[in-house]
Amino acid sequence: MPVDRKNYPNNWPAISREVRERSGGRCECTGECGLHKTTGGPRRCVERNGEPAKFARGKIVLTVAHLCHNPRCPRRKHMKAMCQRCHLRYDVQIHKQHRRERREQEMGQARLF
Repeated sequence: MPVDRKNYPNNWPAISREVRERSGGRCECTGECGLHKTTGGPRRCVERNGEPAKFARGKIVLTVAHLCHNPRCPRRKHMKAMCQRCHLRYDVQIHKQHRRERREQEMGQARLF
């Protein structure tokens, strides 16, 4: 889905580039997505930008995830560079909520609660 730029800071391209550069070209997820957890502590995802995916098909493209789930937030400490797989898993509840809202809107249903 394309990014709706009006929901992001005006300097989003620069912020996004800075976060991805900070990562060293590697996914920064350490279990936020529900994967990569071990009993000995968090383990970082092994996916690297531009390389073939190890757990899926295609090449890895790093994206920037807002850990606070607020796209308007410009604070770098609230962001991590994540591969598509980790980012989608991290945001799965938000995607479900938006899908439900769109479906209700399309059907003309009003929310009671």
